[in-house]
Amino acid sequence: KEPKKKQQLSICNKLCYAVGGAPYQVTGCALGFFLQIYLLDVAQVDPFSASIILFVGRAWDAFTDPLVGFCISKSSWTRLGRLMPWIIFSTPLAIIAYFLIWFVPDFPQGQALWYLLFYCLFETLVTCFHVPYSALTMFISTEQSERDSATAYRMTVEVLGTVLGTAIQGQIVGQADTPCLQDPADSALATEGANRTQSTTSLRETQNAYLLAAGVIASIYVICAVILTLGVREQREPYETQQAEPISFFRGLRLVMSHGPYVKLIAGFLFTSLAFMLVEGNFALFCTYTLGFRNEFQNLLLAIMLSATFTIPIWQWFLTRFGKKTAVNIGISSAVPFLILVAFMESNLIVTYVVAVAAGISVAAAFLLPWSMLPDVIDDFHLKQPQSHGTEPIFFSFYVFFTKFASGVSLGISTLSLDFAGYQTRGCSQPARVKFTLKMLVTIAPIVLILLGLLLFKLYPIDEEKRRQNKKALQALREEASSSGCSDTDSTELASIL
Repeated sequence: KEPKKKQQLSICNKLCYAVGGAPYQVTGCALGFFLQIYLLDVAQVDPFSASIILFVGRAWDAFTDPLVGFCISKSSWTRLGRLMPWIIFSTPLAIIAYFLIWFVPDFPQGQALWYLLFYCLFETLVTCFHVPYSALTMFISTEQSERDSATAYRMTVEVLGTVLGTAIQGQIVGQADTPCLQDPADSALATEGANRTQSTTSLRETQNAYLLAAGVIASIYVICAVILTLGVREQREPYETQQAEPISFFRGLRLVMSHGPYVKLIAGFLFTSLAFMLVEGNFALFCTYTLGFRNEFQNLLLAIMLSATFTIPIWQWFLTRFGKKTAVNIGISSAVPFLILVAFMESNLIVTYVVAVAAGISVAAAFLLPWSMLPDVIDDFHLKQPQSHGTEPIFFSFYVFFTKFASGVSLGISTLSLDFAGYQTRGCSQPARVKFTLKMLVTIAPIVLILLGLLLFKLYPIDEEKRRQNKKALQALREEASSSGCSDTDSTELASIL
């Protein structure tokens, strides 16, 4: 019993581990909701260049996940561990890059290159933080129940991180009065001389507000990284020096990508994630120009994220009681009626708040369920490929890869669509075509994508009955290993793999 006691984690350990998930969510939420409107209306980047920045940045972020995962798998153990050095040394560089994303340089001709460079650099550095942090789950304890408990703490803190990112960025930026141009037809001439008019002070205040929000979020990033580093000890698996060489990366990738349940799960969440990312990326513009709530969108965002936070425990109970496939179908499809209401209703602030709270319920389901269903897929894979150990990083990294790539596609297409519709930079109002395009991007397009995703989930084969069968089969493997007189080292290895 003594070895098991050593593997138990205190509540303090779990909280310190969970806090490490906040930086990724706080920065990601701020960038997801505000970067597009910042580039267009504050930095005054033309819509085509903004679409390139958003797409390339997110696509690059997607490609760095498997790349960083591969590099980490080849890293050697140090006194700090194998994963912790990545977290420690990437943090100071990441916060510098994040701060520079929200800085407006004095050379207008090179602004697009500036934002593309630091956006890609930050996404690379935050990947160097988040990928080893995600893998750290397997090295904080060899007890599966302890890892599951720590993951539950992590998911709670990550949702709170999204609320924190929305609140900080939204409330600080919302206090600034972003100047706009009353006559969009004269926007080119007005923009050219904007720095020499009375709007200079107001625009500078808005830019400073974004910098202040970036500074606060960067400070949270550092504090969370310090707490994670001091409160969590990375444990080296005792069997590592004795186990057989794991399969090669490319052979493991081929096996993972040929596993049917994984492909179906990725495909379903690819469409549903794309739907919610379209709403996320265009929500600020939609509230500002289509609904006319220029000074309310940050409060609407906060309503969405608070609603999501309070309903995650409900969805956790629901999926335990009725099954994960049922939770997916009900949770994600519940967004459709409210998106239809938004598409056809007139501008009404009270109704918009009601829709925002209801949308948070679906956001909670979309946030929780992917990470809840992926372990079931990995268990199923291990039962069918019992000799293929060491493939867990491939499952996680490519799951994130496809999600981020979808985000890049959604941001690039939506910003490019606004350019074709005739988006007027810093306009107090927008042409009817732009308002219509925003409505399509926030309502009709997500509805279609959600329905396609739900159709793909019908093909997902791991229902509750299959999950129970897999659980019994895994338990039988453990009992067989124990009864055959395997050593403690072999048992630890088996538990880690499963």
